[in-house]
Amino acid sequence: MRIGIPTEIKAEEGRVALTPEACQMLVHQSHEVVMQTGAGLNSGYSDAEYQAVGVTILPNPKDVYGDCDLLVKVKEPQPHEVEWFKPGQLLFCYLHLAALPELTDALLESGVTALGFEIVKVDNRLPLLSPMSHVAGRLAVQTATQLLHSTRGGKGLLLGGVDGTDPGHAVVIGAGEAGMAAARDLLCSGAKVTLLDINAERLAAMKDEHPALHTLNSRDPDVVRTVVANADVLIGAALVAGRKAPVVVTREMVRDMPDGGAIVDIAIDQGGCIETSRPTSYDNPVYVDEGMLHFCVTNMPGAVPRTSTQALSHVITPYVAQIASGQITDDRVLQGAIYLEGGEIQYAGLK
Repeated sequence: MRIGIPTEIKAEEGRVALTPEACQMLVHQSHEVVMQTGAGLNSGYSDAEYQAVGVTILPNPKDVYGDCDLLVKVKEPQPHEVEWFKPGQLLFCYLHLAALPELTDALLESGVTALGFEIVKVDNRLPLLSPMSHVAGRLAVQTATQLLHSTRGGKGLLLGGVDGTDPGHAVVIGAGEAGMAAARDLLCSGAKVTLLDINAERLAAMKDEHPALHTLNSRDPDVVRTVVANADVLIGAALVAGRKAPVVVTREMVRDMPDGGAIVDIAIDQGGCIETSRPTSYDNPVYVDEGMLHFCVTNMPGAVPRTSTQALSHVITPYVAQIASGQITDDRVLQGAIYLEGGEIQYAGLK
C-alpha cells in the first residue's frame, strides 16, 4: 500500500505521525511511504533521515494526499486539505469528530474511510489516546502555574507555596490518563489537589497511590460547585470516547470562583467539559471569561513535538501496519475505530 504522511499545518503543530524508524519498518514490509518535505523538521527529523530508510519526499502536499491509499496524520485535516481527498482513501489520525460537525460533513462528502486514533479501544483502554493524554495532563499543570503569575494576568500565586505560606488549591475534573497525570504533577508541586470523577474504583486507586490527594464523586452538581468555588486552578479532563465531552462545570460555577485563577480544559478537543471553554490555538491561546484565565488549545501536545511524536509513533505504528496490510475488515479493534465509511457515519457515538 502507498502510505502518505503530510506536513501538519494546524497552528504551532510540530508533530509528525511517524518517525524514521517507524517508516523503515513499513518499507521493510513492502509498503511504499511518501512524505511531504519538511514534515518531520519540527520534531527534529530531517528529510534526509527519512530518505535514508526508503521514504520518498514530495514537495507538493496535493501529491501526498492525491496519490496515496492511506493517509496518516496527527491532527484532523483542515478545510482545504479535505478537498484533496478521493473516494475510497483511508485516513488515520486524531479526528474528534463529535465536536466538529462541519468537518464531519465534508469528510462524508469526500467519500474517505476515516479512522480515529482516539476511538481505538482495547480492553476498555484507549491505547492511541493515552500517551497524548499523559502529555496534555502534564502540560496543563505547567500552563496553569504560569497563568497564575501576575505578569500573565493571574492572581500572583505560587501554586505549591513555600514554607510559611498556604499552597494553592487545584481541582481536576476526570481521573483518566490526562487527569491523573495532571493530579500527580500538581501533588509533586506542593499544591492542594482535589480529583473528581464518577468512577469510584479509579478514585480509590489514586487515593491509595497518593494519600494526600482529595477525591470526590462528580455526579452531584452541588459537590462540584462547592469544591470549584475554592479552586485557584481548574483542569478539565472529562472524556467519553468518541462523544462530546459532558459539561461538568457550569458558567455559574466558574463565576463563583476567585478572580485571577486559571482554567485549562484538556477536553476541548471533544467540546470541553467546562461551560466557559471555547477552542483556542497557540496563536492566541488565552482569554478571560468570568474573571478566569482560560487556556483551551486543541492541540496541546503539539508544543512539545519531539516528545509527542516519539510517544505517538510508537503506539500507532502497529495499527498503521495492520491497516496497510488490508486487515481492517477482519480486525474487531480497527472496525470499532471507523468513524466514516462510504459516505455514512459508522461510529455509534458520532451518530
